[in-house]
Amino acid sequence: MKKIVLTGGGTAGHVTPNLALLPFLKEDGWEVVYIGSEKGIERSLIEGEGIPYYSIPTGKLRRYLSKKNFSDMFRVVQGVVEAKKQIKEIKPDLVFSKGGFVAVPVVLAAKANGVPVIIHESDITPGLANKIAMPWAKVICTTFPETLKHITKKKGVHTGSPIRRELFEGKKEKGLAACDFDGTKPVLLMMGGSLGAAKLNQCLRAELSTLLEKFDIIHLCGKGNLSKDLLHQKGYKQFEYVSTGLADLFAATDLIVSRAGSNSICEFLALKIPHLLIPLSKNASRGDQILNAASFAKQGFARVLPEEEMTPRALVENIHTLYKNREKYIEKMEKSGLSNGTKGVLEQIQKF
Repeated sequence: MKKIVLTGGGTAGHVTPNLALLPFLKEDGWEVVYIGSEKGIERSLIEGEGIPYYSIPTGKLRRYLSKKNFSDMFRVVQGVVEAKKQIKEIKPDLVFSKGGFVAVPVVLAAKANGVPVIIHESDITPGLANKIAMPWAKVICTTFPETLKHITKKKGVHTGSPIRRELFEGKKEKGLAACDFDGTKPVLLMMGGSLGAAKLNQCLRAELSTLLEKFDIIHLCGKGNLSKDLLHQKGYKQFEYVSTGLADLFAATDLIVSRAGSNSICEFLALKIPHLLIPLSKNASRGDQILNAASFAKQGFARVLPEEEMTPRALVENIHTLYKNREKYIEKMEKSGLSNGTKGVLEQIQKF
C-alpha cells in the first residue's frame, strides 16, 4: 500500500483541503498519516477522522521583528529534528503540504529523508511558510491561476482548491431545523473563520434587529465569541465553530458574509452561494485576503466591502444590495465552470 503524509495547520484553512482529499486518497489505495502541531486546530479535526496523528514542536514564522522570533526559531529546529525521526519511521512515498507554520519542518524533514513533496498554495501570493518550503517541493499546486507567476514554471500547476465532498450533500431541511428556522425568510450566514472576527461580529450584532426584519441569521462567531444575551433571540442562531453539520447549514443559506480566506471562498463558489467578502485589512495581515477578494469581485462572483469602510450601516446596505442582485452573482458562478480542485490535486499525487 502506498503511504502519504499530510501536513498543514494553524488555522482551519490549512486543514480543510487535506480533509477534502482524505476519502479519495483512501479509495485510491493510500495509507494516510498526518503530522501537525501539538495543540493546533488540526489535531482535533484529523483525529476525528481516525487518521494516525504525529505532533511536532512548532514556532510561528513572523515577517516582523519580535523577541519571539528568537525563541520560536529553536522550536522550528526542534520540529525539524522530530519530523525527520517521524518520517524515517513512517517511510512515506510522498508528503503533501497545505502550508502554515507547522508544515515547514515537515517539508524540510521530507527532503532530508529523500521523500518527494507536493505543496498546495491557496492564496494568490504565496505565504511565508510556503515561500520557505517551495524550493524543496517537486510540484506546487495553486488555487488561483495568478499564483503561477510567483512560482518556478516547471513546478507550478493550477489545480484549484480541494472541496470536501460532504459539502455537496447537505440537506436544507436539516440546516433549518438545526437553527430552529421555519424557512419563511431567506437565510444569511456570517462567518469569520475558525478564530472568529471581532469587528464583523460587532457590526452584525449592532444591526441585528434591522437584519432580522428581512433574514434569519446563522452566525459562526468563533471560539469564545458567543453572546449570552442573544442565545434565545428568535431568528438568530450562534455557533462558535461548526464541522459536522456545516453542509446542512450551507444548504439552508441564501447568502454569506465572510472574510476572504481562499478555502472558504472557493467553497462558496463551488456551492454557488452569493457572498459579501470583507477581507482582513493590511494592518492585520499581509494582504492576501484583499487580493483573493479582488479576484472574485473582478470575475463577478462576489461583492466586496473593505474593512476600512465597514460600519454597521454599511454592512446592512451591502447585504441588501447583494441579496437584491443575487441572481446575477449565481449566474456568473454557474458560467465560470469552476467548482472543485480535488481532481486536479489528486492527479498530481497519483504521479508519485
